Amino acid sequence: MAPKASPKEDDDYLVDFDEDEAGDNNIEDGKDKSKETKKGYVAVNSSGFKDFLLKPELLRAVVDCGFEHPSEVQHECIPVAVLGFDVLCQAKSGMGKTAVFVLTILQQLVPVPGEVGCVVICHTRELAFQICHEFVRFSKYLDAKTAVFYGGINVSVHKQQLQNEVPNIIVGTPGRILQLAKDKLLNLSKVKYFVLDECDKVLQQLDMRKDVQEIFKLTPHEKQVQMFSATLSNEIRSVAKLFMNEPKEVFVDDQSKLTLHGLQQYFVKLTEKEKNKKLISVLDSLEFNQVVIFVKSTQRATELNRLLSDSSFPSICIHSNLSQEERIKKYQAFKNFEKRILVATDIFGRGIDIQRVNIVVNYDMPDEPDQYLHRVGRAGRFGTKGLAISFISTDAPVGAASATRGGYEKKDTDEKVLEMIQSRFEVQVKPLPSSIDSTTYMTA
Repeated sequence: MAPKASPKEDDDYLVDFDEDEAGDNNIEDGKDKSKETKKGYVAVNSSGFKDFLLKPELLRAVVDCGFEHPSEVQHECIPVAVLGFDVLCQAKSGMGKTAVFVLTILQQLVPVPGEVGCVVICHTRELAFQICHEFVRFSKYLDAKTAVFYGGINVSVHKQQLQNEVPNIIVGTPGRILQLAKDKLLNLSKVKYFVLDECDKVLQQLDMRKDVQEIFKLTPHEKQVQMFSATLSNEIRSVAKLFMNEPKEVFVDDQSKLTLHGLQQYFVKLTEKEKNKKLISVLDSLEFNQVVIFVKSTQRATELNRLLSDSSFPSICIHSNLSQEERIKKYQAFKNFEKRILVATDIFGRGIDIQRVNIVVNYDMPDEPDQYLHRVGRAGRFGTKGLAISFISTDAPVGAASATRGGYEKKDTDEKVLEMIQSRFEVQVKPLPSSIDSTTYMTA
């Protein structure tokens, strides 16, 4: 790991970063270096996790977790990351990006009692909880200790936790980690590994980006930095690289194309009043393991969950108005297969991995294409089969807004959003047929 300089001390430098400032720095000998996929040791044809020369204890845990062969993104990234290179990875949802940094950090980390060696930052509490769980299950035969820290819990609880035992790996949201560090409850001076998961979401929100910068400054200059996301704009890619030292850039599949292999995608046009009846009909007619239904507001999540429960469907709902304890409890209940249907807002749309989910329903369409990608990525994970059904409302959108996000109108009609999805990802979403063969979306 070569020493790297921290981002400039001026807080506003990264926060107000202009993509043009770095434009010429990536051009050398007529080539745009920012577009290169640097592979190095990646060229080795690894057919199994054992070919990565992982620790025996780590391989044993990999086998226990049921992993046999690396996904494409794991095959591309793990050989690079275990050599200590910085990694910037953009790859479609459901291809095992989390396992990349979990395995490579556990492979390299030498746990020192009372010393934090790794910081992993993400944008939601649920994702932090899940990442922590992945570290715990893959480190079951190792001495590394992992803990998760996020807001919504009294800071005194985390203070007591750190006084009892300092973890080697901390996972959390930027605000709480920074607070613990500023209060001298968390010492980051020995950190050797720094990870941003769903880095586009973390870096595009200015308050989160400022917190990440502050945390970054509290860690040593010499460390490995890894960043991952399913979607990565040129602007955020440039910002991310300012935190890194000549990162190996791995882009698995052209991000302009939606290539969730094995995922069947359909739409049905209907009025708002017809949605409930159609949803119940769909759930009655389809075989499924678990289903996630996305809606646009907490109120609609609560009401739809009540309707499904009253109709004897095993439903549960998660949204931002629930207390943190309730959200984690319900997430865990769904993950443990205690409930088979989850109604959720987009708080559940990014990075959350429930392996049994094989159907996603967009009860309300997302505002823009990238949001669609993160939603439907809940089904068909790791290249398995899955089904995505989108309800296209023929009613005019209420209260059209002029504000934009990512270049897309927030209140475009559902039909317009569907057109943008098909154009953006070069994918054909077909009309929902009268019947669907379960073998096309159910893994035997």
